[in-house]
Order: sequence, then C-alpha cells, then structure tokens
Amino acid sequence: MSNIIHFTEEPAMRSLVAPTLFGVLDTNLRTGLLANAPVLRFSDTQIIQNKGDEPDGFWVIKSGAVKVGQFRPDGEFRVIAILSAGDSYGELAMFADSSRAVDSVAEGEVTLNWIERAAFEQAIMNDSAAMRSLIGALAAQLQEMINLVAGLGNGTSSARVSAVLANLSGGAQGQSTIRLGQQDLAELTGLTRATVNKCLSSLESRGVLTRHYGRIVIHNQKALRNLAFG
Repeated sequence: MSNIIHFTEEPAMRSLVAPTLFGVLDTNLRTGLLANAPVLRFSDTQIIQNKGDEPDGFWVIKSGAVKVGQFRPDGEFRVIAILSAGDSYGELAMFADSSRAVDSVAEGEVTLNWIERAAFEQAIMNDSAAMRSLIGALAAQLQEMINLVAGLGNGTSSARVSAVLANLSGGAQGQSTIRLGQQDLAELTGLTRATVNKCLSSLESRGVLTRHYGRIVIHNQKALRNLAFG
C-alpha cells in the first residue's frame, strides 16, 4: 500500500520525520493549551515570524503549511523545513530564552494557534512525563538532523536531493508519492532548479523514482537512502 504525502491540496506533507515537540505531549495537556490559545490566520506568502523576534511563545499549525527558513540579504527566502497541520515551531528559542533564529512564511492559507510562554510553562510544571516526552522528541530531531547533514555533506547534488526526498517520504517501506514542485525541492536542497531537474532525471533513469506534474513517485526507498546516506 502506497504512502501518499500531500502538500497543497491536503496539507499533510512535512520535510521532517521526527515529531515536533508539541505533538509528543499528552492529549489532555495539548487540548487544554489549545483551548485557550488565540487563533491567527495568514495568507499565502505572508510573513508569520521574523528572525530576531522575542521568544514569548510558539506556534501550532492548525491548517495549511508553513515554510521555515531565513531571508537572505537580497530578499530571497531560503527554506530549511516545511511544516504542516499538527506541527509546532518556535519552542527551541523559547526554551533557550534566545531570539528567533529563523523566519517563517505561510504557504497558502494558514491557520495557527499561538501558545503563550507563561501558559505552557505553567502547564508542564512538575510534569515529569511531559519533560521526558520533550527530551525524547529533541533527541529524535537531533538524530534526524545528523542524518540529513550527513547526506547533504556527501559532496554531490544527487546526495542532497536524495537525502531530502528520503526525509519527505517519511521512512515509507513501499512506494510513496511526494506532492512537491521542483522549485520547493531546490529551496530545500540549496540547489538551482536546473540542477535539481538533472538529479531527478538521473534518479529516474535508475528506476528510483518517476516524475509527474507536481509530484514525485518514489519506487525504491532503499536505493534512495543509500544514495543519500551511503
């Protein structure tokens, strides 16, 4: 059975495999925080968060998708991750009590909940289970980042593309469909669209994937991960 990963029509695609921090908390704890959290809406390409903002809370995506990254001096936005409904971001800066390290931009219409720092700290105070869950999620994110950097540091454009596609497929065992444009893939890999197209063509010739308009079908997960991580 194939694993379908949507992006635009049904915002379920994310470029991370490890869960974000809010999602690993107990259901009752999450429900209580969301019940009192303000709801904010953003339109396509609207800036949600700026690098340098104060860490007085964090975001939980209710619907839609958010691109997290950094604006370059020339105004170009470099994507680091794509997050979707159920994901959260901004907790790390809050925990570290440091200014935001990334910008975030709405990809299409987006609805988010804003979790105030004081409310979150009050909710998890003296909750050892919540603390263990948060530490576990942080460890999983760190391990995923190490794996991804290993792939990106392989020195080849093909390895970069393979590493990102392997993450986007979410560890699927069989065939998976990734609904993603080549421009988004170029941003996630730090490559030009032309280079990404060349890499995809090479992977397609090997039978690893097939390209379709607005989507990429992965046929050989093992080969893709071998190309990415060795």
